[in-house]
Amino acid sequence: MTGLSFLATSQGQGEALYFSEKKFRSQYTPEEILLEIKKEIENETALKNCKEVSVVYANTSYTLVPNSLFDEKRLSEYLKFNAKILSGDYLAYDTLTSQELNIVYIPLVNVNNYLYETFGSFQYYHAATLLLQHIFEKEATRFATRAYIQMFHDHFDLVILKEGALVLCNSYPFKTPEDLAYYVLFALEQLQLMPDSIETKMLGEIEEDDANFAILYTYIRNIEILSTENSVSIKEAKPHQHVLLKTAFL
Repeated sequence: MTGLSFLATSQGQGEALYFSEKKFRSQYTPEEILLEIKKEIENETALKNCKEVSVVYANTSYTLVPNSLFDEKRLSEYLKFNAKILSGDYLAYDTLTSQELNIVYIPLVNVNNYLYETFGSFQYYHAATLLLQHIFEKEATRFATRAYIQMFHDHFDLVILKEGALVLCNSYPFKTPEDLAYYVLFALEQLQLMPDSIETKMLGEIEEDDANFAILYTYIRNIEILSTENSVSIKEAKPHQHVLLKTAFL
């Protein structure tokens, strides 16, 4: 993992009491991540006093499995082609009931254990789960053909709906705007979608005046930053930023 974000809100009011974001120069180990989490919680009263806790794992170690093919006893078989699974890894899954879909992923078991010991029971999800939930509940219109791009500082999630049906949900690492454009355009080509006409919405770490947006706009003319409302407001962030973190509180 290459970053952490923390958000504490007032119960039932949606007021952000505390927000912080950390970006790391390199990939942190699970042990290093846990140390950073412990330090943040122990030094911040608003986090230490939380009554309900939700965790969002925004990593690329996940895969989607439809209900018709899903067996919770075979999680490693679904994921082994998408991610390197170590002997001590714990596998989990989220279920999107409305889409009859399961997201299989690798949470950090040491982090989960620490949070359980500190706060008691808590909820955790994969970022792809919350992104798809947000799209299908709040943004997607019936029979729409549309692309969604959720930007992080070192990778992005790409979701594509074709006539209202989910045809792609994947994550891609990138370092340059050219990397971003290559992956997006290649995915559209494989799905036989025209980049100059498909409606595309972006959210996360993106602005209209940055190089990532500019290169995509060269090829995808019908593109805009998603204007989304959420019951949680973070003064340090714009409405299209940290959408998944805020969604976890709903």
